[in-house]
Amino acid sequence: MRVRAKICGITRVDDALAAARCGADAIGLVFYENSPRHVSIEQAQSIVAALPPFVSVVALFVNANKTYIDEVVSSLRVDILQFHGEEVETDCVQYNLPYMKAVRVKEGTNLIQYEKNYSSACALLLDTYSEKMVGGTGETFNWSLIPAELSMPVVLAGGLNQHNVSDAIKQVKPYAVDVSGGVEKSKGVKDPEKIAAFLRQVR
Repeated sequence: MRVRAKICGITRVDDALAAARCGADAIGLVFYENSPRHVSIEQAQSIVAALPPFVSVVALFVNANKTYIDEVVSSLRVDILQFHGEEVETDCVQYNLPYMKAVRVKEGTNLIQYEKNYSSACALLLDTYSEKMVGGTGETFNWSLIPAELSMPVVLAGGLNQHNVSDAIKQVKPYAVDVSGGVEKSKGVKDPEKIAAFLRQVR
């Protein structure tokens, strides 16, 4: 099965178009003010309006209030929600959109329990645990912590780049991979050559 790829933390139209041109299946828009990759609704509208067909739009939230999420999903096309905070399942399902629940993985993380707790999710997005950050650490985690018996699709994130994504795919066999910092010139500014190289390795 072909492994899908999402380019997350898109802040500029040019970067979204580069991702689409290189064959990305999805882009991620970060609606979290503490992130250096945060976008306003107005920025997001411009990015989404420029996208060609068949590129999914993922909207990322961290413990956001319902009013704000409602405003985002009513203001632009959103295909999938990504919840990166402490949201419980009832928080995630109320928007009538497919969602991914992000799990920050460390020793002792019970991913089988997460799969049960978020059984309505379309995927679990597995990222690197950090005490300081909720995502975008630029660091990988121990992929052997992912149990083989997980039945839900896995989107692998955390420190991926053109140099390690092939090994990650061989070991984890994820449904999709998710990259942000690994294809950047600087935080929030993507490098088209790095995007192209990353997606070549995914393929």
